[in-house]
Amino acid sequence: MSRIIAFDYGTKRIGIAVTDPLQIIATGLETIHPKDIVDYLKKYLLTEQVEAFVIGDPKQMDGTPSDSAQHVKGFSTILKKNFPQIPQFWVDERFTSKLAHQTIMQSGLKKHDRRDKERVDTIAATIILQYYMEEHRL
Repeated sequence: MSRIIAFDYGTKRIGIAVTDPLQIIATGLETIHPKDIVDYLKKYLLTEQVEAFVIGDPKQMDGTPSDSAQHVKGFSTILKKNFPQIPQFWVDERFTSKLAHQTIMQSGLKKHDRRDKERVDTIAATIILQYYMEEHRL
């Protein structure tokens, strides 16, 4: 089998998570700058098979698109242009950053390490991927 990659898109950082090849476990992979995403994925795809991209869909509490939705749609377009063979799926990302912060608070990390925004983005991407996996379990 191949992996699934999830993204928590932000204009400053993109949190990335990935499944294992059997698609059982979601793991935070990395946080990178948006300008580097295409090169990063091209390099990653040289060594790993990826069957799908999962993108966090930013929504307001009432379900309408958030202010950042236009940026995420632009990111999706870049992925489609550069990786047309890989399908994209969207997952509601409401509360993922909050859950990521809670996870970090409960982890026992030192205060300085809990402030690491890159860690929050990677954990948020992992939560997005877990949501997707739970929705698509047989």
